[in-house]
Amino acid sequence: MTSSITGRSIVDETPSPESPTPLTADRAGTGRLGDRLFGVAATGAGLSVVVIVTLVAVFLLAQAIPALAQNHANFVFSTQWRTSTPMAFGIAALLWATVATSLVALVVAVPFSVAIALFLTEYSPRWLAKPAAALIDLLAAVPSIVYGLWGGYVVAQKWAPIQEGIATALGWIPLLGKVPGITGGSTIFFVGLILAIMILPIITALSREVFAQTPIAHKEGAYALGATKWEMIRTAVLPFGRPGVISASMLGLGRALGETIAVLMILSALPQGTAWSWSLFNGGSTFASKIESAAAEFTGGLATGAFIAAGLVLFILTFVVNAIARVIIERRKAFTE
Repeated sequence: MTSSITGRSIVDETPSPESPTPLTADRAGTGRLGDRLFGVAATGAGLSVVVIVTLVAVFLLAQAIPALAQNHANFVFSTQWRTSTPMAFGIAALLWATVATSLVALVVAVPFSVAIALFLTEYSPRWLAKPAAALIDLLAAVPSIVYGLWGGYVVAQKWAPIQEGIATALGWIPLLGKVPGITGGSTIFFVGLILAIMILPIITALSREVFAQTPIAHKEGAYALGATKWEMIRTAVLPFGRPGVISASMLGLGRALGETIAVLMILSALPQGTAWSWSLFNGGSTFASKIESAAAEFTGGLATGAFIAAGLVLFILTFVVNAIARVIIERRKAFTE
């Protein structure tokens, strides 16, 4: 394209849209290469997680099957645990203690966590919200052994008479029956309370972040319809944050299911042959504490395989809990959309 200016011919070197400059082409090529590299890295990371989980499951199965083949008791429904010859071990008591302590922790922690999160996001002044949130987050950094020491040597002495009173008044309820020989500071229920304090900062922090993301339009719409503060929270904030609260609760439940040191330090182990009881005021062992208590004696034989079989059940239990949480969240998202 030429033009005549002051008698000279000047070539217009403006590139057409169809022919990008070399700089643009280089950028496009670099961008496509970066996209490919990122895609490969992301795919590799995702596949590596699947491979690791699969290898863990294969290892647990390979180590547990020989012991299960030599087991002379019902593995699922038996409450006895004898790893000497002849082997007879079952997970009924371990499963009950693990699930009971975790559910007690969840039932106690979730209402407090949601209430604290709502206070920090909706009611608390700004000068208080940030320091209070930071203080609660610091609780998540406290090692579990500190909770065990604090619960076993400080709180247990104060909780024991309270539990004795509850057992005396409500002992006719199977879950709250008094068990002879078990002190009030070493029971399944008390361990659940300590675990509730441990998972409270996790659930609170995630719930607070979710509630803070509630669209302003939802809140203002509720106020425009004449809603009070609580009605706005009930109709706008809580429905929006429910999937996040469920996710936070399942994350806290996962930590409670696998907690070891604090449970081992507090929960009173029962002697072999102790009669079965549904009472939350009983002692016992969870999967994690049972494995940890015998870890020093592992030699790789069939006795070790029995404990690995218990670990396999814990692995499956946490997997099922996470899967259920995912299904609930996806259904809730589909409902809200």
